[in-house]
Amino acid sequence: MDAPRLVATDLDGTALRTDGTVSARTAAAFARVEQAGAMLVFVTGRPPRWMSAVADAVRHRGLAICANGALVYDLHTERIVESHLIDVEVVEEVIDQLRANVPDLAFSVEYEGGFAHEPEFRLGRWDRTSGLGVATLVSQPCFKLLALHEEMAPDALLARVHEVVGHLVTATHSSGRGLIEMSAHGVTKATALAKLAEEHEIKAHEVLAFGDMPNDLPMLSWAGTSYAVANAHPSVLAAVEHVTAANNDDGVAMVLEQTYR
Repeated sequence: MDAPRLVATDLDGTALRTDGTVSARTAAAFARVEQAGAMLVFVTGRPPRWMSAVADAVRHRGLAICANGALVYDLHTERIVESHLIDVEVVEEVIDQLRANVPDLAFSVEYEGGFAHEPEFRLGRWDRTSGLGVATLVSQPCFKLLALHEEMAPDALLARVHEVVGHLVTATHSSGRGLIEMSAHGVTKATALAKLAEEHEIKAHEVLAFGDMPNDLPMLSWAGTSYAVANAHPSVLAAVEHVTAANNDDGVAMVLEQTYR
């Protein structure tokens, strides 16, 4: 069987170690993919402002699909080359509906030029600055709307968000806390990856994908060959035929080394 023409991998919890670094072994495996003439695409929930360290580690090669499919980001130039935004009116309606139906949520939005959050929104480890104020939440279209609940489990919260606003946005989660990530309706990692593959005349059966969390499920279902890492969410482990070692054990690299000899 021919080697895959495109490798698509999630970053956090999948190709990256828990501390957010790219191991030397994994970086070498990524280089091997490109040396074989295949396309390497990072498909992540991260916004572009969290991509600098990854771009440095891979020597600014390739493309990244960021924010769960909302953006295509050129790692060479570190510029957004394509975007799918949530209209301001939709952001307003989603926030209003969720406030009315799910108490104690705090919101944040990601823009192409930065982010904004409510005071109650507890920032994650990658957000070292406070961002913009609450007044800017609905000031312009955004590529990601986030809702945080400090007490609800992520799977339960996701089910509730689907019920309330699933007709307005595409919601998912990718962390262990009650943090829901919302993109424009119909936008997923799979839709962005399929469009990119089509532009390069690559079919789904020629794609090898890796992931670990529910936001990876559309991509893993679409790709011809899909792997979960051993530390993946139970729903991901149940959805794929192949499992490799955990992210901290270079599971993605192990598969790539065998695939691109």
